[in-house]
Amino acid sequence: MKDHGFGEDYWKENYSEPLEMDGIANADRHAQYIKSFFDVEYVDINSIIDFGFGLGHLFDEVNKIFKPYKSYGLEPSLYAYEKASKRLKPPTPTTKFKLKHQSIKEWVDKSKPKSARYDLGICTSVLQYLSEEEINEALPVMAKRVKYLYLSVPTDKELDQQINDLDFFDRFALRRSQKTYLKLLKPHFTVIGNRVLESKHFYSLADTHFTDYLFRFND
Repeated sequence: MKDHGFGEDYWKENYSEPLEMDGIANADRHAQYIKSFFDVEYVDINSIIDFGFGLGHLFDEVNKIFKPYKSYGLEPSLYAYEKASKRLKPPTPTTKFKLKHQSIKEWVDKSKPKSARYDLGICTSVLQYLSEEEINEALPVMAKRVKYLYLSVPTDKELDQQINDLDFFDRFALRRSQKTYLKLLKPHFTVIGNRVLESKHFYSLADTHFTDYLFRFND
């Protein structure tokens, strides 16, 4: 099995203290926030895809709280995939649950016009490890296959704060500004909340659930 992502050295270096890390220590709170965010607007989330579930903590909590009928997780690192897949289980007996050792590029390359759609995509701490070419290849396909995207990625300022405040330097991460990320996202997603994006492929202002236009940007 080919390893497309980081090996064991990355996970031990970057995740040496997992119980203190955002998205791991507070994975259940992230899941509760996502659920509440969509509940306020009466949006049902019945299918989920995670574009790099890593050690699987957030993916697990999101599955538990939404109990989707379909859930798919991909992870390019063989080390993380094998470690997480021992623990990750379907949230219900009827959930169509699938884990795949796969990179985003492979997922994009295999996507077809009639490929499965998902209500919610999760993409946390992934884009900083992709080249701009890879991001530009992935985003249009993601926008056609997910209605909403829960996205987090550290900008250059946050990477600096990690060094200054936490004495942590991620030597694998690519440095990009907020302006650069918003420019990459703009053709495909609009921002509707903290970490929450809506695909421009699936909505118009006439039919979106999120009609507080003051809080929409990148349109």
